[in-house]
Amino acid sequence: MSLQNRLHRYAQSLRSGLHVLAAPVKGDNGRGGLFIQSYRGYGSRNRVCLIGRVFRQPHFGASWREDRLRRDLIDLTRRLLRKPIVGARVRIRYKDTNTIVHTDRHGYFRVDMELGTMPSDVAWHEMELSLDSPVDERATTTGEFFTPLSSARYGVISDIDDTVVYTGVANTAMMMCRLFAQGAESRVVFPGVPALYQAFHAGSDEKERNPLFYVSRAPWSIYQVLVEVFHRNRLPNGPILILREWGMKRGSLLPRRAKDHKQDAICHILEVYPDMRFILVGDSGQRDPEIYNHILREHPGRILGIYIRDVSNTPERSEAIDRLAREAREAGCDLILAADNLAMAEHAAGQGLIADHAVRGVREEQERAQQNED
Repeated sequence: MSLQNRLHRYAQSLRSGLHVLAAPVKGDNGRGGLFIQSYRGYGSRNRVCLIGRVFRQPHFGASWREDRLRRDLIDLTRRLLRKPIVGARVRIRYKDTNTIVHTDRHGYFRVDMELGTMPSDVAWHEMELSLDSPVDERATTTGEFFTPLSSARYGVISDIDDTVVYTGVANTAMMMCRLFAQGAESRVVFPGVPALYQAFHAGSDEKERNPLFYVSRAPWSIYQVLVEVFHRNRLPNGPILILREWGMKRGSLLPRRAKDHKQDAICHILEVYPDMRFILVGDSGQRDPEIYNHILREHPGRILGIYIRDVSNTPERSEAIDRLAREAREAGCDLILAADNLAMAEHAAGQGLIADHAVRGVREEQERAQQNED
């Protein structure tokens, strides 16, 4: 590749990356003022859960065309300068049901609302969000939430970091570099993940449309980038739950570290869907095996299988997970420590969780990735 072509590619990559990073503030068309940002939620026939945040955004750049690089640079600056609103009253409306929630000291609000009218049997639904206080009639937005279809046989709850994406990719700068600057050959998602997760979504008869939920230790600032990664890599659409509340704003150089909320988040999903069984997918680098085994014990009969990607490469960690696997078998569940997604797919097909021929798709994805490396 010539130097000119390489520079042109990097320029295009920079443009794409800036547009994604600036996306969260673009909903106000540059007008500034109060702004509600909602993240994809999830729900059942009688309940909906959703997280969002309220900001005050600077007002400048509205006169610049949306398709210009300068507009993206301005919007990225506005994102860095926006401030969370503490104690805001957010009104949530879905059909004949509405409720009011308040933002916390970081500007976040959490919706856990009982529904009066059941959602129709489609996967995604819209709800209206507006501000009661501070009053700003322009600060309205549409939130999305997911409900499993009646055809679903099970759900999948997957970690993201070191399970779906590579180590370090949950860092915003690293993710953007791999996703845009390094081109299509860069490794963002583990080989075989798209084919395996599509197979989980399709189920054994390829018509189940099983739901997938994703949990991550990444900051909320990377949420839009994760959405883009999932779209580019054809991962099944699903709610992305962020477990830490820190991000791209002034005065926040370090994450606000509280206890790891992964166990609570997973238990909440199980509570919302009491009649659904789940597959848990994670990695050996953190405490996923211990957390998943605890959930297995606390929720007997609810977990169909536990798949752990082996990323630790230490005998001590492997022995510890082997002990957890024995405990899981005693509880009636397989905990599989797998070197790659092909091993997971082969076991899942043997358990009747995915179609037999889906294993071939996972194998082919991994082989193509290996050929690109060579």
